[in-house]
Amino acid sequence: MAQLQRLQSAEITEIVTEVGRLTTGLYVFPEVAEQIAGRLGEALSRGRYRGAEDPEALGRLVTEDLQSVNGDGHLRLKFHPRAIPAEQEDGALLAELTRAADLSLGGVPRIERLEGGVALLKLAPILFPLDMTGESLNAALNLVAPAEALILDLRECVGGHPYTTAHICGHFFDEPTHLSTLYDREEGAEQQFWSPALVSGPRFGGSKPIYVLISKATFSGGEALAYDLQQRGRAVVIGEASGGGANPRRGFTLHPHLEATIPTARSINPVSGGNWEGTGVLPDTGTDPALAHEVAHRAALAEVVRRGGDSPSAEEARRVLGGGAEDDSAAAGARL
Repeated sequence: MAQLQRLQSAEITEIVTEVGRLTTGLYVFPEVAEQIAGRLGEALSRGRYRGAEDPEALGRLVTEDLQSVNGDGHLRLKFHPRAIPAEQEDGALLAELTRAADLSLGGVPRIERLEGGVALLKLAPILFPLDMTGESLNAALNLVAPAEALILDLRECVGGHPYTTAHICGHFFDEPTHLSTLYDREEGAEQQFWSPALVSGPRFGGSKPIYVLISKATFSGGEALAYDLQQRGRAVVIGEASGGGANPRRGFTLHPHLEATIPTARSINPVSGGNWEGTGVLPDTGTDPALAHEVAHRAALAEVVRRGGDSPSAEEARRVLGGGAEDDSAAAGARL
């Protein structure tokens, strides 16, 4: 990759000033926005960014200052190694999504049948907009629908669209279910998101066990899916606390390699009345994320056995667990 052109002093001032203006005008928490903009202005005045002629270095310094008040992980001056579109809003995001979709089979990099009729579905790196990868996602959800239990791997899922989250949840509830509400500062209005009444193809349904794997890398839309299922009592979450980003953002290109990402809304869960901002989604069963797959599979097998049945998958689950799964300690802490 060619060496990036150095930023001039006037460019640095213009970029930082525009970040402050966007934050003040759009950030979902106006009082915090004023504090952040003030810090950016003070840092600019005392020369903090004077030596940041490299776009990546400037992005890192400005991001540190943007997040210094309340630690919002969505509030950034994001550096992009590849040149991003010049469109004012979300051009960089669209380019990034298109590339990521091409590299991940539409956001469904792994589907596998595990022993005992347990399906593993990995969604990463993004829960893409449905008009981009909806066919791939529907095919994956239809494929795992007959499984006895589902392991949903979100350990590397770092974002997503709320409509996609609701669409996925439609396969996991039998009736339309209120999942979340987004409050938008600019509109001064709330928008509810519900799981849809109808889905394309067979439905996994609202009663079979689901285990969701998360890690500290799980962020934003990936966290939303885990949190929505957890708060509705629909899934057991296994792993470690996730990244803690609950405020949806908009993106603005300020330089061929720098994008200001400004959270303009906040998520409100109808069960908890709050969200996972700052804390992350907290697992029901804490474990090293590297072991979460094994822990979830063991718990899923035990639950399949506990539910009984004479299907070939249930018989297989009993064989794998050696016939004594009803009292298995992993299952005891992870039953629905």
